[in-house]
Amino acid sequence: MNILELSKKRFSARKFTDEAVSDDDLNYILEVVRMAPSAVNKQPWKFVIVKSDAARKRLQECYDREWIKSAPLYIICLCDTEHCWTRQEDGKKHGEIDVAIATEHLCLAAAERGLGSCWVCNFNVSKLKEAFPYPGFEPIVIVPIGHIAPDCPVNEKKRKALEEITETI
Repeated sequence: MNILELSKKRFSARKFTDEAVSDDDLNYILEVVRMAPSAVNKQPWKFVIVKSDAARKRLQECYDREWIKSAPLYIICLCDTEHCWTRQEDGKKHGEIDVAIATEHLCLAAAERGLGSCWVCNFNVSKLKEAFPYPGFEPIVIVPIGHIAPDCPVNEKKRKALEEITETI
């Protein structure tokens, strides 16, 4: 499958089976994340794999939606805001951009392995920091991962036309 086919295949899965994600699949996904590019190769990130029942319950309290409870594991994507590359001209820190790149690598790798994922950014940040304290790191996104349930709703991907988002000059 090429990258365009994979990009079309990936969607925000919001219903999972209770089948565990294999260690082989998880290790593959994490290796893809490890290989993601970052500004000046700083890799200003940490990816916390949440698998135990106790940790899963703590995470679910940070995003109180019923659908997320079906995921067998979550990955919390954190940014090291002090050790990321900063553009000299305007002081723009690129850590969140780097984490976003690595997170999309994560989601595409999951899709390649036949797993579902979903970007979750609308969580209670203070609760998450309290439940999973990583001083110096800022939580950016939570990604639930699992085997997609047969009755998982698949929303149509609505995308702007290429002409609306590009310009050749």
